[in-house]
Amino acid sequence: MKPHRLRSARDFQRVYAEGARKAGKLLVVYRCPAEGALRVGVVVGRRVGKAVARNRIRRRLREIVRQLPLAGAQDLVVSARPQAAGASFWELREELWGLLQELGALRGEGVG
Repeated sequence: MKPHRLRSARDFQRVYAEGARKAGKLLVVYRCPAEGALRVGVVVGRRVGKAVARNRIRRRLREIVRQLPLAGAQDLVVSARPQAAGASFWELREELWGLLQELGALRGEGVG
């Protein structure tokens, strides 16, 4: 998944400024159409917890994104809220799935 990550601050700012936004209890997802391949950025701020907790959430979100049937040619930013620190893998997956469905970021209907 490494080549499909958002990396530059400019790319993140573009997604924040031009993209659609959906928020849940644990996560906020931004989606913006893009040229080329699907790219995903995961943001976990210091308010979520110490480094160990932030890295755990980051790893979980990357794995969840890897498993989902995402449509191509879009940029996504998944941002964790402080409540995500206490959430299980399955709670994060369920919320992310719902937010991505609302944004129309998933490939096909009825998948999952």
